[in-house]
Amino acid sequence: MDVLDVARALVLERHPDALAAFLGGSVLTSRRTARSDLDIVVLLEGPPAPYRESLRYGDWPVELFVHTEDSWHSFVTPEIAQRNSALLWMCADGALLLDADGTGARIAETAKRLAAAGPPPVTDTALEDARYALTDLLDDFAAVTDAGERLFVVAELVRRTGELTLLTHGTWLGGGKWLARRLEPVAPDLAARLDEAAQAALRGAPEGLTALVTEVLDAAGGPIWEGYRRSGPRKTA
Repeated sequence: MDVLDVARALVLERHPDALAAFLGGSVLTSRRTARSDLDIVVLLEGPPAPYRESLRYGDWPVELFVHTEDSWHSFVTPEIAQRNSALLWMCADGALLLDADGTGARIAETAKRLAAAGPPPVTDTALEDARYALTDLLDDFAAVTDAGERLFVVAELVRRTGELTLLTHGTWLGGGKWLARRLEPVAPDLAARLDEAAQAALRGAPEGLTALVTEVLDAAGGPIWEGYRRSGPRKTA
C-alpha cells in the first residue's frame, strides 16, 4: 500500500469528519528509512483538536498533529518568531491527503507563503546572545577535565555552533537532524567538519573543535563575554 494511501486511510479511520490532512516529513523524501514515521497534520472544525498523539498504525509509527484552522495559526505564529516551526513545514512541503472544503488548499497556500518569506530578521540582541552563549561554552570546554562533562559540553558546542551559523545567514533553525539539514544550503561542509572535530575532541584532541567554533564565532562578529549585560523584566505600576 502506498504511503499516501496508508496515511489517508488512517485519517479517515480516526477522523472521518476531517476538513483536511497533510503528510509531511522525511517519509516523502529520499532520506526515508525503515524507521521513518508518518508525520500527519489533521485539520478539524473543533474538538478534540488541538492535540498531538504518537501511535502505531499497522507497521507504521505515526506522529499525529490535530488542529483547527485557528489553533494551527496560534501554534505556527510564535514558532515562526522562534525561527523553527515543524508544523509550518509539514504543510508547506507536505502532501495534501484530503481537502473536504478548501481548508487544506488555504492552509497549504499560507504555509508555502510563510515558509518562502523566511523567518523574521535576526536582531542584534539575538545574535549577541548566541555569541555570548557560545563564547561561554568555549571557555568551559577549554577547562573541562571530566569525561562526562566534556561529552555534554562538546554536544552543546556542536548544536550552538550550527545554530549561530544559521542565525548569521538569517535562515530557519532546526532541531536534531533538521539542524544538519538546514545547514546544508548555507554551510554544506560544516556538519561533517563539526562531526570530525567533535569526535577528535572526545578522544582528547580539542584543538580542531576550538578552531572551528572560533571560526564560526568570528564570522558572526567574534567572541563576546566581558561587558555582556541583559536586564530582566520589570514590574510596572
